[in-house]
Amino acid sequence: MSQARARPLLYLAGTVLFWGTSFAAIKTAYGSFSPMMVMWLRMTVATLVFLPFWRRVPRPQYRPGDWKFLTLAVLFIPCLYYLLEGYAVRLTTSSQAGVISAIMPLMVAAGAWLLLGERLSWQSGAGIGVSIIGVAILSSAGAAQEAAPMPALGNLLELGAMAAAAGSTLTVKHLSTRYDPWFLTGLQAAVGVVFFAPLAFASGTTGWLHASPQAWGAVIYLGTFCSLGAFGLYNSALKLMPASRAALAINLIPAVALLSGWIMLGEALTPLQLGACALIVGAVVFAEASGRMPAEEPLVR
Repeated sequence: MSQARARPLLYLAGTVLFWGTSFAAIKTAYGSFSPMMVMWLRMTVATLVFLPFWRRVPRPQYRPGDWKFLTLAVLFIPCLYYLLEGYAVRLTTSSQAGVISAIMPLMVAAGAWLLLGERLSWQSGAGIGVSIIGVAILSSAGAAQEAAPMPALGNLLELGAMAAAAGSTLTVKHLSTRYDPWFLTGLQAAVGVVFFAPLAFASGTTGWLHASPQAWGAVIYLGTFCSLGAFGLYNSALKLMPASRAALAINLIPAVALLSGWIMLGEALTPLQLGACALIVGAVVFAEASGRMPAEEPLVR
């Protein structure tokens, strides 16, 4: 395999590792901080880590009208994505949230069909339908527990977060021809600091004094690797390959999320939920393996 082909795959491998373990890390951080405080802290950490490298990032080639796509990029991620996922992971298990993330590639395909007029194969349409059924089963079979007090609502919020992630994928792909992926990642982190600040401090800062070392470690890990690192790597991969191909990597996140939830948090799924997980992942794999993928996906024609 040539270096040119291997590099985006390595970027995606890092993305999957960091995003897959982020669900368990968020759960750990929630032991000491509110959801919005966790989001603000991870955005702050990401921004502070990025600042020393700011001058080394190539300047963007701005064109009139780009502000619309830049606004969409930061609205989708971090604003909507982290807002929805922040509460989703509090209401459901990290394992279930990770499994639902497998639907995102199909949302990218559906978005290209709706927004770009690209043909949606029957395999992709069937995969979307079966995946939604799987999410419904996964949610209805989840009994309330300490780690997941409202699994149905949590899974629905995670589904919304994946829709935001799909919108970000299409938007960033369009901008990546003129904007360095690390510039876009740094911009998203900086906007996240401003957006989540009022929500975070409204929830109180008393937990800071009593936060465990594990919670602080989780926040630093989330900001450095899961926010700045993972999104930077993913945006870099989007610059080098079609969005639909890059989104395929999300299929591997459920396995990483399930494994990390089991190892780090001792989470378990019922047999029916395991079956729903298999249904979701199987539907995604069927849709992507059977459907023909386009060579490129620009956001506008």
